Amino acid sequence: MKVLNTTTVNKPELPVKILQFGEGNFLRAFVDWMIQKANDAGKMNHGVAIVQPIAGGEFVRDLFQQQSNMYHVYLEGIKDKQPVKEVSLVKCITTVNNPYADYQTYEKLIVSDALEMIISNTTEAGIRYEEGDDIFAMPPASFPAKMTALLYKRFQHFAGDTTKGLSIICCELIEDNGSTLRKYVLQHASANQLGAEFEKWVNACCHFYDTLVDRIVPGFPKETINEIKAEIGFDDNLVVKGEYFHVWAIGGDASIKQKLPLDEAGLNVLFMDDIRDFRAKKVRILNGAHTAMVPVALQLGCETVLDAFNTPEVEQYINQLVATEVLPAIDEDPEELKKFAAKILERFYNPFLKHYLKDISLNSLSKWETRDFPTVKDNYTKLNSKAPLTTFSFAALLVLYSGHSAVAFTPNDTPEFVAFIQSAFDANNISGWVEAVVTNKKIWKEDFTVLPYFIEEVSAAVNSILSNGMKAAVTALIKK
Repeated sequence: MKVLNTTTVNKPELPVKILQFGEGNFLRAFVDWMIQKANDAGKMNHGVAIVQPIAGGEFVRDLFQQQSNMYHVYLEGIKDKQPVKEVSLVKCITTVNNPYADYQTYEKLIVSDALEMIISNTTEAGIRYEEGDDIFAMPPASFPAKMTALLYKRFQHFAGDTTKGLSIICCELIEDNGSTLRKYVLQHASANQLGAEFEKWVNACCHFYDTLVDRIVPGFPKETINEIKAEIGFDDNLVVKGEYFHVWAIGGDASIKQKLPLDEAGLNVLFMDDIRDFRAKKVRILNGAHTAMVPVALQLGCETVLDAFNTPEVEQYINQLVATEVLPAIDEDPEELKKFAAKILERFYNPFLKHYLKDISLNSLSKWETRDFPTVKDNYTKLNSKAPLTTFSFAALLVLYSGHSAVAFTPNDTPEFVAFIQSAFDANNISGWVEAVVTNKKIWKEDFTVLPYFIEEVSAAVNSILSNGMKAAVTALIKK
């Protein structure tokens, strides 16, 4: 087995066009993998300098240095209902820097003439406004303050040159991620009196992009790493494992399509003016299906998504739910929606990833409200129809949380809400219990009672589950 570094692999010298905040598994198996694919296809020639956004991380930096900043991405999944595997060697990383340990190198990177883009994934908590954050610290504490300081230093270094603005692409899993970061940068600029000219430069010369990223990345395959090393022939201690499926929707100024032509390398990267409709579609189909499936599948003894889709009742239930209730409520071309949904649902059959239902069940109350209730509501208000399958998933969720389901389950949700659901349970008055839960304004932001039949149908489904068991209840429903 060979060591992995420049003594065994020919690694090209690349100009650093991208500064990447975050060295985690997702960015390495998603963004950096894409950049490498586009470089290999001759569509780009981009080097990536990684910046660790928080102090520490010496162990990871040492691993990167030992491997000349190279590593393998090991993808497994399903494509066109057939197993598929792909192993790629990522060679586009030029350096891994921590500004807390080496600020001088960081400063040289941010004022580099070749730099064009910032890509980030600092977690959902990374994009937040911290009052009084010192943007003149080396470096500032929060990510928005770091970005403000970076752009201000670049603005000063190039004397406000309008061609030296940057494209900032956020991968954090929050809505309007790029727009929110831009708002906080301008807020820090105003609070620190950086001047109207700088704010004008940020607005006119820097482009912040809202994005939606999607790929399941379990990370370092600890359980099978020896077998994988033997297969790839390298002693690689930075292997990242992920699913084959990927999609990256990037919304905003069209210039990014020329700067980052990933789609030209055959990658599933979508450039659009506004990603909000795409986000809503993806959330309803994928995330909504996950959230609807979990309480049903758990009460049938399933542990993973694959277990669930290997259970005929669950497979039929989710496929029917998406086809007959989710897709008709989305205002797009039906045939294109079917193709999109087919690619999404194909991922549920992936035998190579253990996606545990109990993990997906985290905060299911708020997830159902944001992901599934819109489908029920739109069926009623737009299509003059009911959505019994999606409504059933809500009943299944209430039973699972009630403490009276057929399986032992401890909800990982807001304790106050779970306590109310369990304490209010009344086996002799199910409809009264459902009404008490549905109308609890502390739990829900939406008013479920705008649907006149909702409480009645949820109550009937709860009674069916409690009286007949989940298998009989869901079987009866899908046969309708």
